[in-house]
Amino acid sequence: MHGYPQPMTRFGYTLMTEQSGPKDLVHYAVAAEQAGFDFEVCSDHFSPWLTSQGHAPNAWAVLGAVAHATESAHLYSYVTCPTMRYHPAVVAQQAATVQILSDGRFTLGLGSGENLNEHVVGKGWPTVERRLDMLAEAIKIIRELFTGELIDFRGEYFEVDSARIWDVPDEPVGIGVSLTGERALEKLAVSTDHLINVAPDAAVVEGWRKRREATGILPEGRVVGQIPVCWDPDKDAAIARAHDQFRWFAGGWAVNADLPTPAGFAAATQFVRPEDVASAIPCGPDLDAIVAAVDEYRQAGFTDIALIQIGGDSQDQFLAEAATPLLAALRESAG
Repeated sequence: MHGYPQPMTRFGYTLMTEQSGPKDLVHYAVAAEQAGFDFEVCSDHFSPWLTSQGHAPNAWAVLGAVAHATESAHLYSYVTCPTMRYHPAVVAQQAATVQILSDGRFTLGLGSGENLNEHVVGKGWPTVERRLDMLAEAIKIIRELFTGELIDFRGEYFEVDSARIWDVPDEPVGIGVSLTGERALEKLAVSTDHLINVAPDAAVVEGWRKRREATGILPEGRVVGQIPVCWDPDKDAAIARAHDQFRWFAGGWAVNADLPTPAGFAAATQFVRPEDVASAIPCGPDLDAIVAAVDEYRQAGFTDIALIQIGGDSQDQFLAEAATPLLAALRESAG
């Protein structure tokens, strides 16, 4: 794309904490690795978007268990907000620990957060501009703590008093950041090792690469995306399940970031029809439809693309029956 050499495309599996409990997530992580997924991303929410999803275990406890239970799959937090529920010093310690437990397979995925998860600690919900500034300061603290040195820091948003990470991994922790627009790119593009984006937006990928290239020193990073699918032998059942559990997806990031509760998401999506969801998300047994949807990300310059299989109760069947032929089709399409 645009003259940049593209590394080999990797395909991932999403450990969706909003739709499965912690023990099931560890089970799915092992099964996904055995099915051939290259990496696994773990969402980090305090609440599901809709009550029908029904779960929200602690992502960092899950990641620790998954790091121990798997052997080769790369792991991402996807994504953690290091500014409100978690102080950045705590995130740095968590990430360093998971990197050690995974023998160097972990990447710290960060984002500016969603009201749904961050308001629970009673600190309100800042504007987008303020959230980006907070994230930039948090990343600076996390990188300094990753050195293993004793850190004192006083910024506009955070203070760190005589903090040190005592267990520093031999393999440095890479940082991926979710960037979705021009303001985020301006503030954070050169602070990241990898780009995370929620849509196949070639302009964001190009802008991120150009800003990194302009420094003359930053290595090429990876571009990580995620796409929901609802595989099922019965297309109608797939559409019904996707509508029940994933119709919130239609709102887009700008809306979804600001809604505070599952009740709010239910109200905001009450007029989203099953056919609306089916037009946005591949539903049913057709693997070619999933490949075509994933190809949009690859053509936009994404190097790492994770699938969300919608429906906690559908994971075992998806991993046993669809994952291996789907991965073969995806890799064939990617060349």
